[in-house]
Order: sequence, then C-alpha cells, then structure tokens
Amino acid sequence: MSNKRLDGSSLFTGINSGLTNAFSALSGQYKDGITVENLNKALTNTNITNTPYGSTFASYLAGNFNSVDKNGDGKISADEIQEYMSNMARQGLTREQIMTLGAANGMTNSLQETVLAHFDDIDKNHDGKVTSQEISAYGVDSQVEKQKIADRNRTVNNMSLFYGSDDNKYEGSLMDYRYLDNEKS
Repeated sequence: MSNKRLDGSSLFTGINSGLTNAFSALSGQYKDGITVENLNKALTNTNITNTPYGSTFASYLAGNFNSVDKNGDGKISADEIQEYMSNMARQGLTREQIMTLGAANGMTNSLQETVLAHFDDIDKNHDGKVTSQEISAYGVDSQVEKQKIADRNRTVNNMSLFYGSDDNKYEGSLMDYRYLDNEKS
C-alpha cells in the first residue's frame, strides 16, 4: 500500500453513482417502470449495455430485485433505489458487491484489490461487510503500523551507527532481533 490513505467514501460514492446512473438510464428506457422483465431486457439493450455501468448494474438490480423493491409492487422506484443505497452505505458492502459493482463504477483497481485482499482485516465486526469507516480506519491503522516499523528500523540504524559502524548504511547489529521487523518499510 502506498502512502495514500484508503478512502472508503470513494468506494461507496462510486457505487452509488453507478446505481444512480443505471437507474436513470433504465428509467429513460422503460416508461412502464423498472421491473424484473425490463431489467432482463436491459441486458440485451444496446442503449444500456453500451454505457460503462449499464449491464452490470442492471444485472445486479435484477438479481437483487426483491431487496430493492421494498413495497412489493413489482417496480423499483427512485425512493426505493435511494433507500437501498442508503442502507448499503450504512450497513456496508459484501465482498461480492465490491467485486461486481466496484469494477463497473470505475473504481481504481488498486483500491478494489486492496480492499478485497484485506477484506477480513478491514471487517472489524466480522459481519461479512465493510463500511466506509472500516476501510478508512484500516488505512490509518496500516499507515500507523508502517510508521512504527520505519521508526524502529531508523532507531536500530542509528544505534548501529552510534556503536561503531563505519557505514551510513545499515548492515545489521546484535540488537536486530529486538527491534527490526521482518517486513521492510
């Protein structure tokens, strides 16, 4: 991970943007509403599939239709999609949602890969979902840990120099086993 902090909000913002754009495009195409049938039609509709988010988000909405259509009328409304996105932001994203929706929204590959690679460590409450706060906290914790390692390594380097090393480059000392971590900073 680079020196940049992980920004959990960018992940959620990107996914919300993709869902909003897909909802708008679908609403424009299907005047009778966003139904399961229309979502399935959207998967072969070039007006939808030629958009950067279209078929992925349409497929996702079709697969999760009952979770989004809270009033059970067979259509997804603007209020229902907004409520679904709010719940997603509050409750967090599953690994599957990040893999599916993260790639489709243009999220940077490094952010997606980092979150997926460290998903279990980021998910502090072990509910199978990561929140924006958990992602950001993990980024801070990782940076703090990296700084501690760098500080310990610098201390060992300085102690080695103080105790007689002629080089300015660390080459080891008897104190290594106490202060150096195996991980290089």
